[in-house]
Amino acid sequence: MEFDPFLYIQALFDGLLAGIMYSLVALGFVLIFKASGVFNFAQGTMVLMAALTFVSLLEMGWNILLAGAVTIAALVLLALAIERVVLRPLVNQAPIILFMATIGLNFVIEGGTQMVWGSDPHSLELGDPYASFEIGPLFFNNNELYAAVVAALLVAGLAIFFQKTRIGRALRAVADDHQAALSVGIPLQTIWVVVWTVAGIVAFVAGVVWGGRLGVQFSLALLALKALPVLILGGFTSIPGAIVGGLIVGASEKIAELLAFDLFGVGGVENFFPYLLAMVFLMFRPEGLFGDKIIERV
Repeated sequence: MEFDPFLYIQALFDGLLAGIMYSLVALGFVLIFKASGVFNFAQGTMVLMAALTFVSLLEMGWNILLAGAVTIAALVLLALAIERVVLRPLVNQAPIILFMATIGLNFVIEGGTQMVWGSDPHSLELGDPYASFEIGPLFFNNNELYAAVVAALLVAGLAIFFQKTRIGRALRAVADDHQAALSVGIPLQTIWVVVWTVAGIVAFVAGVVWGGRLGVQFSLALLALKALPVLILGGFTSIPGAIVGGLIVGASEKIAELLAFDLFGVGGVENFFPYLLAMVFLMFRPEGLFGDKIIERV
């Protein structure tokens, strides 16, 4: 088959746009991990809850701004409930206990969402899905470009917020040692509420972005699995790592898919290539590109 460089350039741009949106999903995991040192198994279900609540309110005739505000308010209430009922009693417990708690949260949130809004898939169209433009031989979908811009702005804003503010410094202290943070007057419960609230807002944006792309259905909860390679590549504790990891995963899976088809005539490579790449990183750099190095003293 004749090599067409413009196809690879197109695939690269498409992959980078998708990678920014992968970063958005991964960012929610990074925030919770930095605050509690545990992988939040419920983050994907929070994305589903946010998207399903938002689209259901729109279908009931609500104004888009009011529907968004109510959805965010629901996520804030969820964060308060999680801190009070789940996290507060588990202060200073082993990370595996917190992880098991998030597994329980996953099923509680999923079941509650289905009980309130049902399990039918919904279509979420916030613009013309066919609107596009061309730059030379390259083709761009307007909605995907807008979604990537929104995701990039949110990721950049949160990176600055958590790196440059007092809350960000307190967050890092809490992540290092809960007891030490409490001893110097850092309000652990307040930090957890803030972080889970921000993770909920990130889940809302991710739910709207991915819901507009894939439709709002329960498979959105599986976005947690797509974020895993991003986290492994970028590092579980790094906000910039979530961005870089997402870009690498998005670009590499598209290029690998096209390359495999050109060389061997096979498809479906993009479905497993990010996990193959993550396995390589786990063997040679398990902390990721920007993660904290693991030092064990004996």
